[in-house]
Amino acid sequence: MPAAGIPIGAGNKEYPGNLTPFVTITCVVAAMGGLIFGYDIGISGGVTSMNPFLEKFFPAVYRKKNAQHSKNQYCQYDSETLTLFTSSLYLAALLSSVVASTITRRFGRKLSMLFGGLLFLVGALINGLAQNVAMLIVGRILLGFGIGFANQSVPLYLSEMAPYKYRGALNIGFQLSITIGILVANILNYFFAKIKGGWGWRLSLGGAMVPALIITIGSLILPDTPNSMIERGDRDGAKAQLKRIRGVEDVDEEFNDLVAASETSMQVENPWRNLLQRKYRPQLTMAVLIPFFQQFTGINVIMFYAPVLFNSIGFKDDASLMSAVITGVVNVVATCVSIYGVDKWGRRALFLEGGVQMLICQVAVAVSIAAKFGTSGEPGDLPKWYAIVVVLFICIYVAGFAWSWGPLGWLVPSEIFPLEIRSAAQSVNVSVNMLFTFLVAQIFLTMLCHMKFGLFLFFAFFVVVMTIYIYTMLPETKGIPIEEMDRVWKSHPYWSRFVEHDDNGVEMAKGGVKNV
Repeated sequence: MPAAGIPIGAGNKEYPGNLTPFVTITCVVAAMGGLIFGYDIGISGGVTSMNPFLEKFFPAVYRKKNAQHSKNQYCQYDSETLTLFTSSLYLAALLSSVVASTITRRFGRKLSMLFGGLLFLVGALINGLAQNVAMLIVGRILLGFGIGFANQSVPLYLSEMAPYKYRGALNIGFQLSITIGILVANILNYFFAKIKGGWGWRLSLGGAMVPALIITIGSLILPDTPNSMIERGDRDGAKAQLKRIRGVEDVDEEFNDLVAASETSMQVENPWRNLLQRKYRPQLTMAVLIPFFQQFTGINVIMFYAPVLFNSIGFKDDASLMSAVITGVVNVVATCVSIYGVDKWGRRALFLEGGVQMLICQVAVAVSIAAKFGTSGEPGDLPKWYAIVVVLFICIYVAGFAWSWGPLGWLVPSEIFPLEIRSAAQSVNVSVNMLFTFLVAQIFLTMLCHMKFGLFLFFAFFVVVMTIYIYTMLPETKGIPIEEMDRVWKSHPYWSRFVEHDDNGVEMAKGGVKNV
């Protein structure tokens, strides 16, 4: 359906501006907010595969894992308490993202980042010093609160600071930081697991304080976005800031559009209610379905539980941790491919190619595991060549995700919302993402136990559905100024019916007109 990717015609506004060193450095520092999310994703799977950690907090899992006559490789980690340790963070992130929406809108993106860093810092300290499961869960919840604030504010900050021609590449810096966080966590897990005395897991969990300090300090030194300054009444400062980040004096057209968007935003009495208006149906649909599909690619099965997964299919402890490091390296390198190509090839092309690549690899991994363990999960030595084949397919799968659904799952929702609903819509995006991250994390080990290799086919089905959805329903957003994004919906053969006749549908504050 080529119409879904119609380029907007020659009448587009093209705001002047350059990719200045100032905005580049600013976006790099802000993008480091993704480190806390990535570090946690990478660290939790490695820690839960460490015997000393399991023996102290989850002895039942430890006994099952190390039983001499364990008969089912698929089920050795099946424990609701163990999955709660991982998934509780994402439920907390879901709840905090709603609060973060209000703070981001009223007090700016920087304050949300600061709260996120501080909460994550305290959570990391508690986890590193944990003496029982209760302390672990409390620490994880605080980590989740921190991630909710950071994931709410950082993508918005990047989309608002970046020149529209480079918005994709700079915004994907957030995803790159996530992948770097995952890789660093996997490397640290590998080495900390070798520490004599079995206390290396404390260093793994407590090490989260480092990325927390990075985003905390970064939030204090970063400048505000012009959008945020206008929202809070500082128009003179916003115009000076816009000139600084664009590197040109002629910013009147972009500034006037930002002011007009802000005035519309200020008239909105309730952004949550306005989000439900008919004319925002395309953005709301994307804010729900893109993060839903992102989680049902099955990527977090790999990233949360990579060492656990590799261990479950026959890898030894060291080998499983090293395999997780390998996938982490692939993740970082492939994300760099997306940074290079997202503003050149477009969002749709990467989405579609990544979907096909992930589908092929998921089927291949399912067949490989089925051929080795069948449905019984009988343990045995995994031949080296066989292990290499499994890791190879998983790496190709991770690469496909890392240059498509990984970064674009954050980029596209953050760039399509008009200012009047931007904070609320981003909160929906983060909340849906965290809800299904929580769900997948909570039920994955049980699903692996019962569905066995069929779990990969389960996620492959969703990859088919979401690829078809992107092909038919997502217009191309490459090169469109963020305040002019409504044009892509008016040009789409399906979404145009919701937006083309509804230009005056903003619910105004008391004393104003209400045309809803």
